[in-house]
Amino acid sequence: MLPRPLSALAAWRPTRSLQWRIAGLVAAATCVAVVVLVVLVHRASRAFELEQSRSVAMLTLERAAVSYARSGLVSGTGAELDDPGVPGRLRSLVREGRHGTEYSDGPGGPTMWAARPAGTRVLSVQLTLSTTMGDLAAFNMSVLRAGLLTTVVVLPPVCLVARGMSRGLRTAAGTARRIAAGELDARISARPRPYDEIAEISGAVDSMAASLQARLHSEQRFTADVAHELRTPLMGLLTAAEILPEGEAERYVRDRVRVLCSLVEELLEVSRLDAGVERADPQPCALVPLLEETVERVEVAATVLVHGAADRADVRVWTDPRRLERIVANLVVNAHRHGRPPVTLTVGVDADTGVHTVSVRDRGPGFPPGLLDNGPQRFRTGARERGTGHGLGLTIALGQARVVGATLTFGNAPDGGGAVAVIRLPRGPAAKPMDG
Repeated sequence: MLPRPLSALAAWRPTRSLQWRIAGLVAAATCVAVVVLVVLVHRASRAFELEQSRSVAMLTLERAAVSYARSGLVSGTGAELDDPGVPGRLRSLVREGRHGTEYSDGPGGPTMWAARPAGTRVLSVQLTLSTTMGDLAAFNMSVLRAGLLTTVVVLPPVCLVARGMSRGLRTAAGTARRIAAGELDARISARPRPYDEIAEISGAVDSMAASLQARLHSEQRFTADVAHELRTPLMGLLTAAEILPEGEAERYVRDRVRVLCSLVEELLEVSRLDAGVERADPQPCALVPLLEETVERVEVAATVLVHGAADRADVRVWTDPRRLERIVANLVVNAHRHGRPPVTLTVGVDADTGVHTVSVRDRGPGFPPGLLDNGPQRFRTGARERGTGHGLGLTIALGQARVVGATLTFGNAPDGGGAVAVIRLPRGPAAKPMDG
């Protein structure tokens, strides 16, 4: 087993945050700039010092040559005759009758040599550059320290600026996710900000959300207005249908009028859910009897199964029974209308969260991919094989589930096919046994 520091190091992963990316990029760029500066300064300074040393060595050599030509002596001039330390290439150059200089970094340290012929002998000058090169190395180190200090000084403000940018982008992303989840009142910025690219993105997202909210509210008002306007003439049509003489035409008219009335009531319910005026009235209730009564009321053949409970009456939940009944009724009717029997309602407990679940399953072709990806859409049944309908039943069930604080998910069973809708009820006081 690794020690704790090593375990923490092994578990560490480099962050991909924009803040640290920018900081790392600035640090890397500054370090590269410092290295390039040090290299360029070193090369320029070294070339300058070597050129100066060559000039001094050649000047000393010329003076020594004049003194040697006059007196035959070189003592006191800084030059020597036939010095054995003269580099080989420079010595060969002198033997050819020419003069020159050569830098040598031998055992004696950095040295600048200058030599020329003096009759049959070699006249040479040696300048020791240990001090000069040492000063140059110290200067390079000072430049390197200054560059690193600049990096240390620059990084904190860069991190602060990058942190502000990262925070702005994260806020924009979080607000966009909230808008996508249906919170159309969410906005990124409540007050004007200095103009930059992030402010432009924020403004664009806020403008998009406002436009989307206005359009959605317009559609909701249109739906509610249409439903209200249709309700009055439909009531009159229903009354007129009641006084028709009995017969096939009378039965057909009454059936169509009932369908229209049901559609109008569903539209009104959808408009109330969209407006957010629906409020739940939670109370403790026995889940299994509620499901059985719902199945009996909608007159659909369905079986209620209970997993993990010795007594069916022991399964109690905290919810709004009227709205839960509406959710289950819509799911059961949808399974009966668009799927194939048998339709089963299974009551269980989620192993991860401990909440009660109700799953409604049929043995039909399953939910279409569009519904699984985007959720139920009003006036869209999703696929021809799912049959005909207005597409409002599942929309209402999803809206009522949100009102009672439950989650409703849709999927297809892997074993034998069929559509599966799962209701996860919220936890509440009903998790404890009720008195009486």
